[in-house]
Formats: sequence, structure tokens, C-alpha cells
Amino acid sequence: MQTIEANFIDVPSIEPRMKHATIFNVFDSLQGGESLIIHNDHDPKPLYYQLIGQRGDIFTWEYLQKGPEIWDIRVTKRKEEDQETVGQIAVKDLRKAEVFKKYGIDFCCGGKKTVRQICAEKGIDASLVERELQEVGNQQKTNNHNFDDWNIDFLADYITNTHHSYVRKYLPEMVAYATKIASVHGGRHPELLEIKNLVNEIDEELTEHMIEEEKVLYPKIKNIVTAKNSGQPLTADGKDLGELVESLEKEHDFIGRAFDKIRALSANYALPDDACASYSLTFKMLQEFEDDLHIHIHLENNILFPKAIKMEKELAKV
Repeated sequence: MQTIEANFIDVPSIEPRMKHATIFNVFDSLQGGESLIIHNDHDPKPLYYQLIGQRGDIFTWEYLQKGPEIWDIRVTKRKEEDQETVGQIAVKDLRKAEVFKKYGIDFCCGGKKTVRQICAEKGIDASLVERELQEVGNQQKTNNHNFDDWNIDFLADYITNTHHSYVRKYLPEMVAYATKIASVHGGRHPELLEIKNLVNEIDEELTEHMIEEEKVLYPKIKNIVTAKNSGQPLTADGKDLGELVESLEKEHDFIGRAFDKIRALSANYALPDDACASYSLTFKMLQEFEDDLHIHIHLENNILFPKAIKMEKELAKV
């Protein structure tokens, strides 16, 4: 005899035009952690894609019985704390960062919130964002790096050789051009004076920040990896890793907020009618630099830092 659970939906017994509405109404009434059971005479897999498309990735889908005559599926709404953060989503598939960029969602410095939380704060339709994320996930991957699979010492070297090198190459040029256009066009466009000051602050903060990472943090991470691989105890080497990461994340947040201000002041890097070639080049450099910085900070905040802290804690238990 089958046990009938609460929120049990016997789909074949429902009038055809009401099936979809009934299931969605019951799902919407669920609290985080609660479930409904879909009882059907065929695999309701199309419903899974409808739920994903209209409600987002906020549930789990578990087959309790798979045919041949009866299909029972438990659909459980995730608790808020069990839903993936935007940082975790980007870690699993960095291609989805393009969706976050499109909607102005910070997946690096602000990557510890869920899509629903951020959309509520920004007044964005979360179902649209989640639908686009699902569409990206359904696309076949090509040469997308899975940074989450990399060893963290290798990832630290990659960040240094790729993103730190990029900063050192282009940041001085960006400072020079921001100063130049503020001097030439600042009278008609006073926002350029503030942008110049913000670029100078970013220059000062990032320059010192990268030195601390390369001289203190990354060697510390490599010591942790060496200890793990050798089976030897981890030797103390100065500053606490957790405190160091917390400090660096605050600096990331400062830099991210500075770029948010630049984007707002420039109306998303929109060029005025009287923009000269230098004006256009400066805004192009700022936008490309910001795009690279988002990936740079994402790799550290969402992958490198938490993995290093976890590895250090595991070694401390040995």
C-alpha cells in the first residue's frame, strides 16, 4: 500500500488545463526544505525544465519510482542557505559570469549572495537571470578552463602570471590617460576629475595589494600545499591565514566599489559627443580592466582563498 505524503499531486486525476497551474501553485506554497510528490503515468521531465525556466535552480528533483507504469518524483525547495551563491555558480561554470555582468551582478567581491538575494536588492527579475544561466549551462563547453580543478599553488602562479601581469602592464597607462582626459575635458565633464582620482586610488591600492599577495600570501599557500603533499606538519610562518585573507578581501571590496563608482560616473562608459580619441581609449581601457579584474578577484575570493583555508584546517587536524 502506497503511503500518501503531504503535497502529493496525483497528476492523471487533474483536469488537463489545470495540471501545470496546480503543480506550480503547490510548489510556490512550499517553504525552504519542504517537498511535494508528483505522481504521474509518464516521466514528467518536461516539467523539470519548466520549473527551472520559470522558478530557477531553487529545488532538487529526485526520482522515487521510474516507470514503467508509474513515475513518482520528490521535488524539494532548497532552503535559502542551501542555494548556491553567485560566486559558487561562477566557480562551477565561468561562462555564466557573462550573465552576471549583463545584469550588473557582482560575482567576485559580492559573490557570497544568492541570485535571488541580489536580484531582490537590485529590483531585477530573478527568473530572467536564472533562465539565462540555465541556457548557458545547457550549451556545450569548448575551451573554458575549470579553475576549480586546479591545484591551488598552480592557480596562485596563474593569477600572478596572467592577472597581476595584466595589471602591471595596463594600470600605469590607465592612470596616464585618465589624468590626460581630466585635464583636457574636465571643464565640460567634471565627472572625469573624480574618475581620475578613483583611478589613482585603485593604482595605489592594487600595487601594494599584489605585492602582499606575491610576497606573503602565495608563499604561505605553497607551504600549505607542500606540507600536505609531503605529509609533514605545517610550520608557523607569521601572519594568520584567515586574518590575511580577510584583509585582502576588504581590499578587493574597496577596489570593486571604486570601479562601481567609475561605471556610475561614466554612465556605463558612455562617450559624449565631444569625446576625442584619448577619451574613447580611456573608457575602453577602463572597461577592459574592470572585466579582467572581475575574473581576477573571482579566482581569489571564490576559489583560491577558501580552498587554502580549508586545506590549512585539514592539516591542523592531523
